Amino acid sequence: MYGDLDRPPLRAATLLRALEPDGWRLEVLPTAGSTNAVVAERARAGEAHGLVVVAEEQTEGRGRQGRSWVSPARAGLTFSVLLRPSLDARLLGWVPLWGGLAVAQALRAQAEVDAVLKWPNDVLVDGRKVAGLLAEAVGGAVVLGIGLNVTTRREELPHEQATSLLVEQAAITDRETLLKAVLRGLAGVLGDRDTTSYRELCSTLGREVRVELPGGASAVGVAEAVDEQGRLVVNGTPYAAGDVVHLR
Repeated sequence: MYGDLDRPPLRAATLLRALEPDGWRLEVLPTAGSTNAVVAERARAGEAHGLVVVAEEQTEGRGRQGRSWVSPARAGLTFSVLLRPSLDARLLGWVPLWGGLAVAQALRAQAEVDAVLKWPNDVLVDGRKVAGLLAEAVGGAVVLGIGLNVTTRREELPHEQATSLLVEQAAITDRETLLKAVLRGLAGVLGDRDTTSYRELCSTLGREVRVELPGGASAVGVAEAVDEQGRLVVNGTPYAAGDVVHLR
């Protein structure tokens, strides 16, 4: 049983029937340490493209750079997708960017919020993070983890730069509708390989930024472009990885 009537559980069988035509095989777990870890194990065992594992509660959720992703039970969507894309190796860097695009487009269409993208893996509403993504290569597969704050209350958010659809007074906060929209959108953008739409929604472009690089170095400059490999170009130099701080 669940105690919070504002946070009902997902109906796994209903979601599976709705998403199977788009090629997704959905499993809902009551709890998991990390959905990325669950899906990575399945990937190593040879699981096919299209597996989606959702956790109603994630106890060891991971973000980029080893950070944690914290959310109360059933307050958000925490799920991982197993992808085996047939892409040129140079386009693999676009997979997490396309994941962010699918989330942003779903939020704009369904929740009616002005979601934008922050390179590489954040989705923002009014400058605050509503969703984050973590992509990991596992053999020949990509495990794409997505965390979206849906009904997280302001006092439950981990810091002031985080937000949720509830806090942003979104048109809907129904997790099933949002999950279907994100996964259908992901299938679409992976098929279209659309890079233009990502760039149009990327709030990082044209701004002065600081790129905090693995190992502690950083670079400051204007974010000029996202190149054909999905790298952020700052003052003429492409960066494939790093945390970006919007300076102004």
